[in-house]
Amino acid sequence: MIASQPPQPQPPFGPRPRAALAMAARTARQVLGSGALDRLSALLDLDPQLVLDDFTIPAARRVLADAELLVTGWGCPPLDRRVLDAAPRLRAVVHTAGTVRHHITDACWERGIAVSSAAAANAVPVAEYTLAMILLSNKRVLAMARDYRTERRTVDWSGRYPGAGNYRRTVGILSASEIGRRVIALLEPYDLDVQLYDPYVTAQDARELGVRQVGLRELFATSDIVSVHTPLLPATRGLVSRELLAAMPDGATLINTARGAVLDQAALTDEVVAGRLHAVLDVTVPEVLPAESPLYTCDNVLLTPHIAGSKSGELRRLADLAIGEVENYVAGREFAHPVLHDRLDRSA
Repeated sequence: MIASQPPQPQPPFGPRPRAALAMAARTARQVLGSGALDRLSALLDLDPQLVLDDFTIPAARRVLADAELLVTGWGCPPLDRRVLDAAPRLRAVVHTAGTVRHHITDACWERGIAVSSAAAANAVPVAEYTLAMILLSNKRVLAMARDYRTERRTVDWSGRYPGAGNYRRTVGILSASEIGRRVIALLEPYDLDVQLYDPYVTAQDARELGVRQVGLRELFATSDIVSVHTPLLPATRGLVSRELLAAMPDGATLINTARGAVLDQAALTDEVVAGRLHAVLDVTVPEVLPAESPLYTCDNVLLTPHIAGSKSGELRRLADLAIGEVENYVAGREFAHPVLHDRLDRSA
């Protein structure tokens, strides 16, 4: 039986719980720099030089035998039944990134292992990126800058772009995920009308968020910008269909910082090549498009290489949140950012 509620961290076996780092070596260098390893070493009995990216090697078997806690990151192998059999004392996993789907298996939930994630920290830069793109897209900044660079003269910009500007424009948010909610909060100071589609959000939730709740087709048909924040799940693959894209008003913008497979990329390509829609795409399928893809050269498409999430100095925020969760574990407190097994069917 898999518990529907997350187990709570238990008091550690000793003054400093035995722990290990489980992630790609590159991840450890990037995320756990700037003193983060020293802070972890003060809290945990771990070898900061040993980073496990393969649980089958002898060194990993030795460490797993006594480990109470794993600090994981991108590149951590799956914690399957065989790994857990080699880690009989394991009680908790603190993940220094967002989704835990790649390494937390059903066996972990069955064992009652407490899991925490830094998804809340990773949501911050994605929401900031999205806010910037919403404001720039409504203002038609990129198009005007391109024209100005080419023509180098005085132009009646209001006449050329009569719909440009953010005042009372309608922004549609697809999914009140962690990131979606942050975007809604960041939009609050602006004179924008924000509406939301999320089947799990109640009318009371929508009122508290300060958004208008609409149906899926209405979101696309009545928004100047639709920003996609739904996780990629079996039920959401291809959710942004050709029909929904066709319902968007002429000149509207589609922003996707979620996952490329959430939308019908071929249909979106047809719409932007025809010049009817604009798009801001930080994610695609495949993650690096073929060199001949028209999305690279479409003037009405801004294509970025999956940079909305934590990068460079922003990675410190992930480490800080994870270290805070380790401090909670060591003190016997509940995780502040637990991963709830019974919500995995609707979260990333």
